[in-house]
Amino acid sequence: MTARGEHVDLVRAVRLSGAAGVPFGDDPVDLVIDGGRIVDIAPTGVLPARGVVIEGGGCRVVSGLWDHHVHTVQWALDAERVQLGEARSAAEAVGLMAASEPMPDGRVVGAGMRDALWPDEASLRLLDETCGGRATYLINMDVHSVWLNSAAFRREGFAPTPDGMLREEDAFEISRRLNTADDAMADAAVRRAGERAAARGITGIVDFEMAWNAAAWQRRADAGFDAHRVEFAFYAANLGRAVEEGLRTGEVLSGTGGLVQVGALKLITDGSLGTRTAACSHAYGDDPANFGVFTIEPDELRDFLTTATGAGIEVAVHAIGDRAVASALDAFTYTQARGTIEHAQLVRHADLARFARLGVVASVQPGHAVDDRDLVGALWQHQQAISHPVASLLAAGIPVRFGSDAPVAPLDPWQTIAAAVHRTGDDRAAWHPEERVPVDAALRASSRDGSTDLEIGGVADLVLCGADPLTAEGEQLRRMPVAATLLGGRLTHVA
Repeated sequence: MTARGEHVDLVRAVRLSGAAGVPFGDDPVDLVIDGGRIVDIAPTGVLPARGVVIEGGGCRVVSGLWDHHVHTVQWALDAERVQLGEARSAAEAVGLMAASEPMPDGRVVGAGMRDALWPDEASLRLLDETCGGRATYLINMDVHSVWLNSAAFRREGFAPTPDGMLREEDAFEISRRLNTADDAMADAAVRRAGERAAARGITGIVDFEMAWNAAAWQRRADAGFDAHRVEFAFYAANLGRAVEEGLRTGEVLSGTGGLVQVGALKLITDGSLGTRTAACSHAYGDDPANFGVFTIEPDELRDFLTTATGAGIEVAVHAIGDRAVASALDAFTYTQARGTIEHAQLVRHADLARFARLGVVASVQPGHAVDDRDLVGALWQHQQAISHPVASLLAAGIPVRFGSDAPVAPLDPWQTIAAAVHRTGDDRAAWHPEERVPVDAALRASSRDGSTDLEIGGVADLVLCGADPLTAEGEQLRRMPVAATLLGGRLTHVA
């Protein structure tokens, strides 16, 4: 029997998916692993077995899966917060909060509300009347707004608003405070969440937590975190610090066993669909005067990209609305920066060619197409750009990477893959079925950098699937059983 933490020498009798330069078709093969890499691939039984062997039994093996957009601490702590995703009204949401126990620090925190779909309106008065003097926080599913009661406003030192809402940067500040209240508790939650992710085939994430992540991941690595690889971002407020400390995108963080790398500068240039702040060409359906907002003006964005590029730092530009996507592409054109546009939920047809010419990566979250379809129908019905594109991006030759935006959507790569393949999460027909993609394309976009192949000499980050993803349908793909996950040949999960 093999166990978590063992280093595997041979994976026997598996069928490959996404293999480069391997001539054996769909026949079972053996993978020989040494030094964390695949050093040989041969028909099953040709090579002698040695050391620790995993019996594949003809199962499909795919490249280790990545989630290219995670808010790590927010995601890890989400499981410990009041879940509001099923609340169908403001009254129902505050009822759930009133019935919940506070955290050890006295705050009551809920997450996942979708107030844009509620028939009644959030208000400071409603939350105060129901939740009394306990500091109460309801975080929007998109994290771009937070609903607080008067006790929470007093505790955080913010002036109350009539609807009890804080949006954009003020909301992010509240989330930062909630996420960093206790490093030991947060790190323990991250460790547990990392184990859950490995059980779903995750071998790496891109961390967009709103913190100085270099120190956080150094601390976690020192404490023994080894569930998956990490590329961590930092935000505009820490750009000067990153340059001063000599951080460069792609460099390995010292003392992390090669698991943690410096990522990109994250820049949030507009808001979100659910908070009605994504910068769009046409007005929101419920507010003809609202076209969203730029949180970073185009000239300032260009300056950030210039500074980052000169320091050897790539950029990850959050742009959801089509005006924000166009502004980001303008900045990439001017500066010749390298990096990604995160989300790209509304893209003008004419901007697809610019995207491809620049080589900018589209880092998208297919799960949002499933979760947002009703919001799009209510709020973006006047937009003329492509909503939540995936197939259109790939057809234009744009590099695509998949992620979840956890905790906005679950950190489960199989749910992400199924959303891209089927474009529905319930019994309704596919939403914009022209944007569906084949499962092999979805698997590729879910591998490291959206381009990793299984090959001799490649890193032995592997997932042994309990069913064949190339033929799985619907719920079987969403709930794909994972027999084993290997990180550099080391078992991080075994069923």
